[in-house]
Amino acid sequence: MRTGSLFGLIGYPLSHSFSKRYFTAKFAAEGLSDRFAYELFPLTAVSELPVLLQAYPQLRGLNVTLPYKSAVIPFLSSCAAEVDQMGAVNVIDITSEGLRGYNTDVVGFEVSLRGLLQKAAAAPAQALVLGSGGSSKAVCWVLQKLQIPYQLVSRQDSETAISYAALDKDTFYNSQLIINTTPLGMYPAVNDCPPIRYDWLTSDHLLFDLVYNPEDTLFLQRGRAAGAQVKGGLEMLYAQAEAAWQIWSANSQTK
Repeated sequence: MRTGSLFGLIGYPLSHSFSKRYFTAKFAAEGLSDRFAYELFPLTAVSELPVLLQAYPQLRGLNVTLPYKSAVIPFLSSCAAEVDQMGAVNVIDITSEGLRGYNTDVVGFEVSLRGLLQKAAAAPAQALVLGSGGSSKAVCWVLQKLQIPYQLVSRQDSETAISYAALDKDTFYNSQLIINTTPLGMYPAVNDCPPIRYDWLTSDHLLFDLVYNPEDTLFLQRGRAAGAQVKGGLEMLYAQAEAAWQIWSANSQTK
């Protein structure tokens, strides 16, 4: 692979990210530190992306996190099929033909979700997807693939989502899988959690939190206290990162 290749993460803010630590450790473990580096690039606006690319011509790939998973798409030359379908990107491959967008969140989420579903007595009749941002798009894509119906829940009612206030007891009970795609509970705001009725949780519920820092969020703690099976986002993070590396390492510019 090409000497001096740089990879990184764009988003804002980036204080919560494990990506630099993860890839730096990976490069060291695989004897690649003399050829590859990973940096954080907090962009206060997605419009700063072209300036970043010009300033760092050695960039070969980028991860994309909040709040730019959808906003970055107009800057891409092409997208993988899953991006066209869901409208969210978390990996950019920088090639001589331009920027190509991918979504490896779908890979990471599916791998991790299947593990959680194995703990259920029966397949969930429906899922509640908390949040309607870029991360929720990947979650909904996987749920559709697995043929699990879902209801989006957001702060306000919309054409595609109901509000937290409108979430009634019957819908809650009939939705055995609850997935938090919001940043609520992410470090340093570890005392936050999505505003659902935790007193309605039962041992039949499965709770999945995409937040991975901290590993055990208040959302998961309250679910566990109700007897629910729970899972955090760290396994998903690792799986999507490895999928990203497979994309970047296949790039002819980095061989």
